[in-house]
Amino acid sequence: MTYAMTYLGAALMAYNIYRYIRFSRDAGVREDLKQETRILNLPILLLVLFLCGYLAVGLIGKPDLIVASILLGGSMFVFVMLLLVQRITNRIQQSEHMRAEMEAAKKSSEAKTCFLSNMSHDLRTPLNAIIGYTTLAGREETSPQETKAYLGKIETAGQQLLDTINDVLEMSRIESGRLELEPERLCLETLLSQVGDLVVPQMDSKRITFTREWEPGETWVMCDRGQLSRALMNMLSNACKFTPEGGRVTLAMQQTEKTDRAVSCEFAVQDTGIGMSPEFAEHLFTPFEREKTSTVSKVQGTGLGMAITKSFVDKMGGTIDVKTKQGEGTTLTIRLSFETAAPEEQPDEEREKGNRTDFRDVRLLLVEDNPINQEIAVMLLSHEGFLVDCAEDGQAAVDAILQAEPGTYDAVLMDIQMPVMDGYQATRTIRALDDPARAGVPIVAMTADAFQEDQKKAYDAGMQGHIAKPIDMKQMLDTLKSILGR
Repeated sequence: MTYAMTYLGAALMAYNIYRYIRFSRDAGVREDLKQETRILNLPILLLVLFLCGYLAVGLIGKPDLIVASILLGGSMFVFVMLLLVQRITNRIQQSEHMRAEMEAAKKSSEAKTCFLSNMSHDLRTPLNAIIGYTTLAGREETSPQETKAYLGKIETAGQQLLDTINDVLEMSRIESGRLELEPERLCLETLLSQVGDLVVPQMDSKRITFTREWEPGETWVMCDRGQLSRALMNMLSNACKFTPEGGRVTLAMQQTEKTDRAVSCEFAVQDTGIGMSPEFAEHLFTPFEREKTSTVSKVQGTGLGMAITKSFVDKMGGTIDVKTKQGEGTTLTIRLSFETAAPEEQPDEEREKGNRTDFRDVRLLLVEDNPINQEIAVMLLSHEGFLVDCAEDGQAAVDAILQAEPGTYDAVLMDIQMPVMDGYQATRTIRALDDPARAGVPIVAMTADAFQEDQKKAYDAGMQGHIAKPIDMKQMLDTLKSILGR
């Protein structure tokens, strides 16, 4: 009995030594316990001496019941103490983990509050302009010239509002991993000229000298036109925003390497603006970050433009660098590689102008549940010569197709989110009709669901085209020309 108790105590002490060694190693990993781990090594020696004593008594001596009880009790005491120490340590670690989570939640809450504050400002600023100029334009004493000027300012404010909303939605897609590239054949020089033309009015309004520099020629590549245009526009818009009147902005491109199958290019935007602090430059590509200075705070922006640009560049496998100095300006450089493409035959612009499409014999069915959107669309389409009938939801559209003679409608402009029956279901119902003439009517989605996955849903439902709201009449007419074969 006494020997059994002695050997059991020795086995328990050996297990205690094993557990203590693991505990001291786990504690040694923590940065805040480095000093304590030096002290934790000392008890290991003492526990080993205890184990040797147990074995000596058990193998050499003749333990009686009292000695065996003391040995076993000591081992159990050490076991319980180790258990308590580990539980206390675990509680401390859990507490620190909870504190870290609370700190992260607090920072997240502060970031959301800051974002909402910025968004409130950036949404209300153009809205205030739209409401204010609409009020001024509606006054009886307002002259036609003043009304025209107000309408121009309303259009500018509306575009600012649309850009802000697009940035927020685009960032949401990027964070959810839904950013997909759609390569197409394009000429880089032509694209840069078009992008530059878009910012010329902004530059002229601030009397900024805007120059474009690249070697003459045509470089045809495969690239996502929309994403590259957005990236360059973000860089140019920032340069214009943060460059004072009379400053300079330069858009430059140079080929760094070219083979038969690929070409590498550098796109640089240089300005003589206010520059950035070194601290903020490190966070330039962080979403919702904006430098906290009196000058920057007066400039509209969500802090998303450069984050979106960085995401596109990363997706393309390129790099983006920033060189900046407060008071002297900033240079942003994008480096990308493209697959080369064959040149595209350019249309004769004069012939295109002479071949303006006549839509006076085209009848459309407009399916739109919002009365204001319906009224605007009817007026825009009627101005182009279309004959337009309306339906307030998907079910009404199906009924209109069934009640009209086959071939009455040349095309259907279908909203997506509607009561009773949405646009997808209405399209599927029309496609399932027995009469081929009715079932085959061209259907185009005309919706605020403007992402690539929304376009895919439209095509999967049986639609032939997709037009995003707000309505771009050039896109509308080009889509209808293509679908109607004109």
